[in-house]
Amino acid sequence: MSTKEDRKNSLMPGGIPRYVRCYNQSASADQYTVIFTKKRLQEQGDFMYLGMSANPYDSQGICQHGFMIDAKVYSHLGKKIGFSDLPNDCREIVIKEYIELWDLN
Repeated sequence: MSTKEDRKNSLMPGGIPRYVRCYNQSASADQYTVIFTKKRLQEQGDFMYLGMSANPYDSQGICQHGFMIDAKVYSHLGKKIGFSDLPNDCREIVIKEYIELWDLN
């Protein structure tokens, strides 16, 4: 049986959420989209996502949750990027959300 730390290391190797896909669409207000892809996080066939601006904590920034209807077609979300390519504030929000979704506290 694994410990809670083993579980966290499995789901977040090196502190990076394993089950996310990140996208950048520089021409939109919600420039960054992060999809939580693991089936366990599905709700009625849809996957949860976060849409964020580059400065989501700013008074002019945005960060909103939603659910993707078609989790297999991502081309409209922009260019796929790595988690490390997200701005620091966006990474922080994604990690907090991921830890909550997976009950890793």
